[in-house]
Amino acid sequence: FDGFLYSIGFLVAWLVALLLVAELLRNTGKFTMADVLAFRLRQRPVRTAAAISTLAVSFFYLLAQMAGAGGLVNLLMGISGSLGQSITIAVVGIIMIVYVLVGGMKGTTWVQIIKAALLIAGAALMTFWVLSKYGFNFSSLLGAAADGSPLGDKLLAPGAKYGKTTLTKVDFISLAMALVLGTAGLPHVLMRFYTVPTAKAARKSVVWAISLIGVFYLFSLVLGFGAAALVGPEKILSAPGKENSAAPLLAYELGGTLLLGFISAVAFATILAVVAGLTITASASFAHDIYASVIKKGKVSADKEVRVARIAAVVIGLVAIIGGILAKNQNIAFLVALAFAVAASANLPTIIYSLFWKGFTTRGAVWSIYGGLISSVGLIIFSPVLSGKESSVIPDANFDWFPLANPGLVSIPLAFFLGWLGSVTSKK
Repeated sequence: FDGFLYSIGFLVAWLVALLLVAELLRNTGKFTMADVLAFRLRQRPVRTAAAISTLAVSFFYLLAQMAGAGGLVNLLMGISGSLGQSITIAVVGIIMIVYVLVGGMKGTTWVQIIKAALLIAGAALMTFWVLSKYGFNFSSLLGAAADGSPLGDKLLAPGAKYGKTTLTKVDFISLAMALVLGTAGLPHVLMRFYTVPTAKAARKSVVWAISLIGVFYLFSLVLGFGAAALVGPEKILSAPGKENSAAPLLAYELGGTLLLGFISAVAFATILAVVAGLTITASASFAHDIYASVIKKGKVSADKEVRVARIAAVVIGLVAIIGGILAKNQNIAFLVALAFAVAASANLPTIIYSLFWKGFTTRGAVWSIYGGLISSVGLIIFSPVLSGKESSVIPDANFDWFPLANPGLVSIPLAFFLGWLGSVTSKK
């Protein structure tokens, strides 16, 4: 049940945050997030800060996608050794780099369109199939999931993951803040709104997205408990990718190799689309904001800017491969939540202030971005995510003095405060 709360967080994010900023961002008529922020503030410091923030968010999100891609291919090919899994992630990463260089934004857009259609169709088919096994009685499905779980009926109640102690409850509040506020700060999502022709189209895009996302997450509720009932926790946790393998294993249980192949293809297309979008956004931000605007001070040709973006895409892809190898045993949903925490801390406060507050200044923007970025990343480093637990990235180390697994509860209010403080103490 607590896992379903991830989905609710993402859905509410679209309702709250993007309806708030999507149309206004579109109306600025800009190209990157840094363009929006630097529109009425001093160019160089704001562009530099916004570009660094974009690269950081993209890196965290890329970690999750690369780890997911590796887990999926390892599951399909039956690769279980650490070296073999690392090689798989590297090969997948190279394929994605080539795709970005060849396909560009148009190719990425088409993959996202096709992927969305396949994802909804695949999830709907599996949902119908799972429910049919229990006579379309959702209660029977939940009972079977509880019977097959070591948690028993606690599987169906809130708190199995986030309600054990006061600390885990606070951690959930922190996670919820990151998910709800982080979506409106994700650079590759924001970049989509700069490409639509009118403000009306921006609003229409958000409404369609909310509808499709809402339906998909209702499917995921059935699929999650379906995997618990039909596959079982032991089989899921012993597979390459662990929790990340639940949906492909359920597909195999339902329809054998044919459905497994289809669902894996959909999952791979989903990862490809997100990685391509992130890589394009990060490389465009580096080329447009750091190289063209800060280093060259606007005196650079469009062709040169594109060439730099291509080189940046390769470098970002290689960094993502290394990060994906290090994070290959981590839960993807959790890594995504960390990306959202950084986006909510480093990007959203500055965007909100820039769009809605006349008194916002360059100092406020720089303090807000760097304050949110440093605090969120710093707290992640000293949290149980990196050390102190068996599930940590470095399980043998022990420097986890920050108790929460998600930094949003501290870093998001801090970034808003620093944006206000920087603005009221600056006369420029």
